[in-house]
Amino acid sequence: MNKFGKFLLIACMLLVSAATWACTNLLVGKNASVDGSTFISYSCDGYGFAGSLHYTPPSDYGQGAIFSKGWGGRKPYCDVPQPAHTYSVMGNINEYQVAIGETTFDGRPELEDTLKRGIDYPTLMMLALQRSRTAREAISVMTSLVAEYGYHSTGESFSIADPNEVWIMEMIGKGSAEKGAVWVACRIPDDCIAAHANQSRIHQFPLRDKENCIYSSDVISFARKKGYFNGKDKDFDFANAYNPLTFEGRRFCEARVWSFFQKYCKATEKYIDYIKGSSDEPMPLFVKPDRKLSVRDVQNMMRDHYEGTELDPTKDVSAGAFHSPYRVSALLYKVDGKEMFSERPIATQQSAYTLVAQMRSHLPNAVGGILWFGLDDSNMTVFTPVYCCSDRVPECYLPKYATSDKFSWKSAYWVYNWVAGMIRPYYSLMIGDMRAVQNKQEDKFANSQDSIEAAAIKLYKDYPTKAKEMLTDYGVRMAEETFSAWKNLGEVLLVKYNDGARIDHKTGRVKRVYPSEDYAKEVLKATGERYLVPKK
Repeated sequence: MNKFGKFLLIACMLLVSAATWACTNLLVGKNASVDGSTFISYSCDGYGFAGSLHYTPPSDYGQGAIFSKGWGGRKPYCDVPQPAHTYSVMGNINEYQVAIGETTFDGRPELEDTLKRGIDYPTLMMLALQRSRTAREAISVMTSLVAEYGYHSTGESFSIADPNEVWIMEMIGKGSAEKGAVWVACRIPDDCIAAHANQSRIHQFPLRDKENCIYSSDVISFARKKGYFNGKDKDFDFANAYNPLTFEGRRFCEARVWSFFQKYCKATEKYIDYIKGSSDEPMPLFVKPDRKLSVRDVQNMMRDHYEGTELDPTKDVSAGAFHSPYRVSALLYKVDGKEMFSERPIATQQSAYTLVAQMRSHLPNAVGGILWFGLDDSNMTVFTPVYCCSDRVPECYLPKYATSDKFSWKSAYWVYNWVAGMIRPYYSLMIGDMRAVQNKQEDKFANSQDSIEAAAIKLYKDYPTKAKEMLTDYGVRMAEETFSAWKNLGEVLLVKYNDGARIDHKTGRVKRVYPSEDYAKEVLKATGERYLVPKK
């Protein structure tokens, strides 16, 4: 294995080890969006995993061909035959506007197959994207494959969507003694939104509604056999059986779902009691929003730190002198024998990449599917448009530059990290500078989208290949332009706030930076007279 391959393997191992409270998915049905789009979002959160964008072209295979390489060069644990033809895949979306995301909930530790056999979840997602034209077909592909070849991962929640339907599927293995997995998939109503964030979200589900809920034949009987459930079938609760709730599950995982729900459905504010542990009434799997959501709403929700709620981490002394929503990487820590925790919001510093997949049934597939893609922390990235028909990855998004062990000025992942690293310690001081550039770029994409797509649709009727080339070129151009703007932003921040002061180079004036008043009061309270200037 070469050096690059070794670091990819290490990155994947780190991602799996950090998966318990990593990743967030938001889901929006087509009648819950302002323009009839379906949406799923996905933040790939894992320390040591350098973010990039991967493209897999469509291919034709002869008899005996074997699937050999998944995301990041990941080799499957077992041989899976290739079909005669596979579809192109750009990141987490394919050429037919099928998109898949995930969050890991782990679940019962004894249900992980430790023998390194079967199909793991990243490989399963890639296989489904290469072989599916609809979300339902993707579910069928995934569940058929694990039944035949086994499943080698812990518990997973999958977001699976196409231009017409949005589904959540939850799956967990059967341990090393049995092959396969138990699972349940529920369709999100078209006028509703949903989310999952490292905690199983499917509780009781309709056993006879085959149109909107499908499940493995042994999902209940296996739980009985393992001693996880002993009631009537109608009372079976998937989450309670396979991923019993803990404090961490509430506060680090379900809290992220609650933040999304209460933002767009005020009736769900009451579930703060569930998040804090004073109520055991779980949140519903999906809710009807008070208003319809746009793609910008979903993008901005991925930047959430509980602002404006009682979980807001910027409102106490731990936010520091500049009201930072970020904390040290350890969510749990001990002080004087007492265990403490930090909030875990949707936006987090350890993200490798974040995306919002947009699918539209009223447009040709080549135009209708967009991967709004950003590297590093979703709060401090720019979502650039990558159309699902694209066959070329922007150079700044290429995996070869995004290695976890070496900084590269050619990698958007590392440049976004560089800028974010400057902002976090001086958050309230610098965040406005970043927002100005971020909004300028995203406003530009929004303002030009209609004209770009109108030209592509017109061209697509007679020259589909040229339309695809046009959309590919546009996505590459916008990514590289944004990459350049972010480099410039970093240079501006470094000069403007050099040595922790505001420097106006036009006038030569230096403006001192002062800590926030509430933070200064806490320092005074903690230090007494130590830093008081003596009275004259």
